[in-house]
Amino acid sequence: MRTFSGIQPTGSKHLGNYIGAIGQYVQAQERGEALFCIVDLHATTVAYDPAELRRSLYDLTALLLAAGLDPGRCVLFRQSDVREHTELTWLLTSVTAYGDLQRMHQFKDKSAAQRELVSAGLFLYPVLMAADVLAYRASEVPVGDDQRQHVELMRDIAIRFNARYGGGEQVLVVPEHRIPPVGARIMDLQDPTRKMSTTGGTPQGTVLVLDEPEVIRRKFKTAVTDSGRDVRYAPDEKPGVSNLIEIFSVASATPIRDVEQAYDGRGYGDLKVDVGDAVVELFRPVQERYAELRADEGELRRLLAIGADKAREATAPTLRRMYDVMGFVSR
Repeated sequence: MRTFSGIQPTGSKHLGNYIGAIGQYVQAQERGEALFCIVDLHATTVAYDPAELRRSLYDLTALLLAAGLDPGRCVLFRQSDVREHTELTWLLTSVTAYGDLQRMHQFKDKSAAQRELVSAGLFLYPVLMAADVLAYRASEVPVGDDQRQHVELMRDIAIRFNARYGGGEQVLVVPEHRIPPVGARIMDLQDPTRKMSTTGGTPQGTVLVLDEPEVIRRKFKTAVTDSGRDVRYAPDEKPGVSNLIEIFSVASATPIRDVEQAYDGRGYGDLKVDVGDAVVELFRPVQERYAELRADEGELRRLLAIGADKAREATAPTLRRMYDVMGFVSR
């Protein structure tokens, strides 16, 4: 089984990113062949600072390694180093429906926020994302719940390509998403009706992976909960406390039902303190390794270059076969 997933370098990574994506990446290394891409091309679809993009690329590389990604057991690379991604994107536009792209939630949300320019790149973002995955014939895509729609689109694109050009051959693998059963959608601690985010969330409600331990504990102590005192997992009825239960369940590897039983009759105060402590411990080894890894940019560049060579080798057969079945003359 081959796993592929991409993660944007922009923005400081938070607890939702860690649970919904990074933690899944580390686990995927143990299940089979795994490729992970820092999608810097995706970051250019909205206004950005080039110097900040360059710096955050190394920040994220160091963070992924600190979290447990091992270049000896996975392929970690930078998207812009593998030009096949953009080449494949153009080929896939021939089987991508304009109406499907218009219906993408992320395009609607981000285009509404753009005051000066809504780029064509933002509109085609899902096609590039599909190319990222389909180029490697990956069968599994670990994502958070917010990316479910994009994975469904890439499945439709693969099915349509195979039907139009494959002649019965599965030229492109139709991937499946892998969404964690617990922690797929971590919510803002100050507004538990909104997803935790560094761009659309609240600073006090967003727990960053590199936050100081006391900052993490303070954010959880001030987390918004719900009326009543019963610690019960009911996301629709009690979104605040349910969010805390879910975070504690993941951070402490404790089933949700056991969390409910452990805090029965104790109220929210104890839960907030214990969730904060659990997240501090979850992040402690990552934070300790990060500083050392981030200090050596030369080594980070070297590891990304090795990963890019492996990625190009992996995607070349797919691209050659696509050109062939689409009727292009062999080079």
